[in-house]
Amino acid sequence: MPTTIIPFIPKYITVHLGAPSSNAQDVTLPFPDYIKNVASSEIYPTWDESAITANVYAQISFAVNRVYNEFYVSQGYPFNITNSTAIDQKFIYGRNIFENISNIVDEIFDSYIRRIGFAEPLATKYCNGTTVMCDGLSQWGSQSLAEQGRTSVEILRYYYGNNIEIVSDAPINEIRNSYNGPLSIGSSNPRDVATVQVILNRVSEDYPLIPKLTVDGVFGESTRDAVIVFQDIFNLSPDGIVGKSTWYKLIYLYTGMTGLSELNSEGQKYFNSPFEYPNSIELGDSGENVSVSQYLLQVVSWFYPQIPTIEITGVFDEATQNATKQLQKQYNLPETGILDATTWDYLYRIFVGIRTSLDSAISPIEKEAEYLSTLNLSYGDTGNEVQNLQKRLNSITTNQGEKILENGVFTRQTRMRIMDFQKNNNLTQTGILDAPTLTALNRVYRSVFSNNSVTPNQYPKNELKQGDMD
Repeated sequence: MPTTIIPFIPKYITVHLGAPSSNAQDVTLPFPDYIKNVASSEIYPTWDESAITANVYAQISFAVNRVYNEFYVSQGYPFNITNSTAIDQKFIYGRNIFENISNIVDEIFDSYIRRIGFAEPLATKYCNGTTVMCDGLSQWGSQSLAEQGRTSVEILRYYYGNNIEIVSDAPINEIRNSYNGPLSIGSSNPRDVATVQVILNRVSEDYPLIPKLTVDGVFGESTRDAVIVFQDIFNLSPDGIVGKSTWYKLIYLYTGMTGLSELNSEGQKYFNSPFEYPNSIELGDSGENVSVSQYLLQVVSWFYPQIPTIEITGVFDEATQNATKQLQKQYNLPETGILDATTWDYLYRIFVGIRTSLDSAISPIEKEAEYLSTLNLSYGDTGNEVQNLQKRLNSITTNQGEKILENGVFTRQTRMRIMDFQKNNNLTQTGILDAPTLTALNRVYRSVFSNNSVTPNQYPKNELKQGDMD
């Protein structure tokens, strides 16, 4: 759910005993009791403790993801999850609970899995691994790994990737619907207004008739007009007021478009910066806002040689300060090295101009891989960032037989290709997309596409340097 930063564990959860649209009973019970029932229904109490624990973590995270995203509430249903194994988790109302499973749930029911840097609990897809196979955790496979001595976290990382973490001691609260009443011009709830603005901007990527908004938490005429267009597109009353129906339609679409209820989600970031001014940033600062700023500076440096190219580290170091000073010097601004509002405006306008020019000059396939800025991708990671990395790697090689699969999963093949690239560019062969590798990869890619006479398939795999001959 976009309005929540730290998900909570529900005190109670309401389960629909059937498919969502079926005329079945709804039962409400304490959340730990629900997880105990699911675990006792899904796995065997004779399994190793680490396998049981891994499966329980997955079951908790799946359920909390459903609650967090208001998956069923946003569709108008009065329950939080179903017992349909086709879409949710197995739950047998009134069944007996195994003691060892109950004890494990009591220990960890207030914990869940998430990807590092994401807010939402991971939508932990899983299957039995024998009659049904899937992209997520294999239940029988988890037992095999446990028999090999793997811990519960090692088992989870084997299936979900190395970029996951366990959140422990999460707050426990009653389930509260996110809708807090209608929003209209003059509304004094900046948090909810900002949520509407963020979602409208995301939805507008697929529905460009909806105008882009400045995310400022102010419900003005521009926000009202965007709401009206949204309502008109989705057959809601076009009154410019965000009532309950409009609010939950926004939530439902946002969840679907970002995949927050899917294993390979775009992810709701803690600092989800849509390139708005992040307040002054200066030497010593760190965080997502710094990473975004470094990304913009890096792109601009490719086209303005006076501005040195920097690495995306998330730390505003001396190199970033120097690049900022050079930008300020270029535009006759005070050379403070501080990324203040005026400097940010210049930086962003230059970036938009570059991006617009490139969008008109390169093909759609090249666009998808053009802006690569994610750090520390490694074996087991999944998502759009991994797919963009794979496209980038494929775009700078001439040997068609060495193309890697662009499936958004950081496979061993992807790791080997990264190591090859690192070797060819005199980098430490970690197989991880670290900062030096990202900088080199962006530089090589830029050199391939900066000249219209050069095509991606002409890149000879090694960078050409002064003195090279062929």
